[in-house]
Amino acid sequence: MHEQEILNMLTLSRISYFNSAEITALWRKAGSATAIMDNRRNICDLMPDCNKRIIEALADTAEAEARAESEIEFAARNGISILCMGSEDYPQRLKECIDAPLVLFYKGTARLNRMRVINIVGTRHCTAYGQDCIHSFVKDLSAMCPDVLIVSGLAYGVDICAHREALANGLDTVAVLAHGLDYLYPPRHRDTADKMLTQGGLLTEFFSNTNADKLNFLRRNRIVAGMSDATVLIESAAHGGGLVTARIANGYSRDVFAFPGRTGDMYSEGCNNLIRDNKAGLISGAADFINAMGWQTDARLEQARRNGIERTLFPELTADEQAVADALQKENDQQVNSLTLTSGIPVSRLAATLFTLEMKGMVRCMAGGVYHLINNS
Repeated sequence: MHEQEILNMLTLSRISYFNSAEITALWRKAGSATAIMDNRRNICDLMPDCNKRIIEALADTAEAEARAESEIEFAARNGISILCMGSEDYPQRLKECIDAPLVLFYKGTARLNRMRVINIVGTRHCTAYGQDCIHSFVKDLSAMCPDVLIVSGLAYGVDICAHREALANGLDTVAVLAHGLDYLYPPRHRDTADKMLTQGGLLTEFFSNTNADKLNFLRRNRIVAGMSDATVLIESAAHGGGLVTARIANGYSRDVFAFPGRTGDMYSEGCNNLIRDNKAGLISGAADFINAMGWQTDARLEQARRNGIERTLFPELTADEQAVADALQKENDQQVNSLTLTSGIPVSRLAATLFTLEMKGMVRCMAGGVYHLINNS
């Protein structure tokens, strides 16, 4: 992405802190941040019903531009990636959400557009029961779906337990933060966060020098929900941040699951209520979750790998199917426009070929129209 476009994206992000859905809608309409900035004096020509606060903010962007330039310098000094909506590295699942942020700041090694991404959330007062649920769930999930990315919020309780279990079981894990990347809250989780930089990462929409205010924790929940295929609620009281994430996930038409608890247990009440109201599927472990998500193919392939039964060539493939398989074996996770070049198959035939490969369980379409070769080793 061009440097000026990145600067403009950051500028728009800065002036639209309380209007993320509207500035994102404006960006989609205009096609680029640069187009918005070039037309900022007559922005109503692009969007007649543009929010009044955005119109007023666009009238004078000097301060926001200066702050954006400063943030670019800060990111460069600290090894932070600036992920702009529209770039390949931006979480494609999140991009589908109406109120997705224009810009994210990321420090880490994990690919945010993995084949499988889930979030594990819940109370900050995680009980021994909750800890046992997380331990068993993550351990079994890592055995059956080893390519899954686990997202949470690095908070006390369920969040930090989920991150640590992911690290212990060799899974990448990403924390979505409620502040800038110039400090860490809570500070006592610094050791875990440092480990995540090489086995996951830290992600935020907030500029540096942004405090971890209460509102920011609520805002970050939409990123946790939006970048994931599913939300797993471990424990929650009748009210809490985990329930907020689950509600947002439902609003995004994402899958939500909850572990049940005993009637009367304070930190199971929220989970039990979600299940009762058909807002979450009941699960008791990773096997339930995998079956509900339709990820059994992952589990079978991992079992085959453990048994030493790996295939390098597919049987009974047409010439076009083999060409696509070969292209994805060389470089997995490609979009159609890339695949038509690497496979040599015109778009007119490629769609049908990809469909038959999906039916054979060899290719899966991921978020953003990216195709993944399932048994790529």
